[in-house]
Amino acid sequence: MKGIILAGGAGTRLHPITRAVSKQLLPVFDKPMIYYPLSVLMLAGIRDILVITTPEEQPLFRRLLGDGSELGLQLDYAAQPEPNGIAQAFLIGADHIGDDHCALVLGDNIFHGQGFAMVLRDCIRRLTAGEDGAVLFGYPVRDPERYGVGLADESGRLIDIEEKPAAPRSNRAITGLYLYDDQVVDIARGLTPSARGELEITDVNREYLKRDQARLVDLGRGFAWLDTGTHDSLVEASQYVQVLEHRQGVRIACLEEIALERGWIDADACLALGAAQGKSGYGEYVMNVARARGAQAR
Repeated sequence: MKGIILAGGAGTRLHPITRAVSKQLLPVFDKPMIYYPLSVLMLAGIRDILVITTPEEQPLFRRLLGDGSELGLQLDYAAQPEPNGIAQAFLIGADHIGDDHCALVLGDNIFHGQGFAMVLRDCIRRLTAGEDGAVLFGYPVRDPERYGVGLADESGRLIDIEEKPAAPRSNRAITGLYLYDDQVVDIARGLTPSARGELEITDVNREYLKRDQARLVDLGRGFAWLDTGTHDSLVEASQYVQVLEHRQGVRIACLEEIALERGWIDADACLALGAAQGKSGYGEYVMNVARARGAQAR
């Protein structure tokens, strides 16, 4: 399974703070925004990941994340010259995906919930077994008319998609996390651009819907989905992370901890990564996690 993080775009809704820096490099409390979608792919067990950025800001992402080897990952980079729709990611990443299945996550989306890793892995298992062709994730919102909305039957099979409906038949907004089988690149290549010249992800999803191969997984009670595309939502996301981390004493989207738990790095490597950031609370946390794992091993 290959992963893609779409971290392009101009971030115009966050101007002026994004006039000089990518939205996905802004802080969400104690870490860069892109750590959160990257952690989702890591929780799913995906290690081969393409990060799609604007051409101008790609060096900044490389400086932050490198080639991923220190986390046991393989990170590659590609440029999106113009933001021509989410589905454009499959054309940009076609060589990266090859004949594999693919997970696409938007670079400004945050997901958090107990057992999320198990949910992701079960969805990937179904894809691998050919039970589904596309897996979308729905989240209940109070204003579904602002979103693409998914309707599913009792088994979770997707039966309809409504794009910003005036009278929504569901309050399940389709989030910025998508899992697809090996047909997705061909489907994206066959899309007709919208009136704005964009390749719409909804059109990809509707094609799987027509083939009766799409599933909608409900992320309901106990999960959080945050879109950090506006000033208010960026502050709210930071407050959410701050409250949980302070109350629970754990770090959300700690890449080093996830890599250690997955066995992609050992405790010594994790300790070194924490020491390199040791003057921050984040670095201290990483070192404490590494020490605890080392003590368990002994």
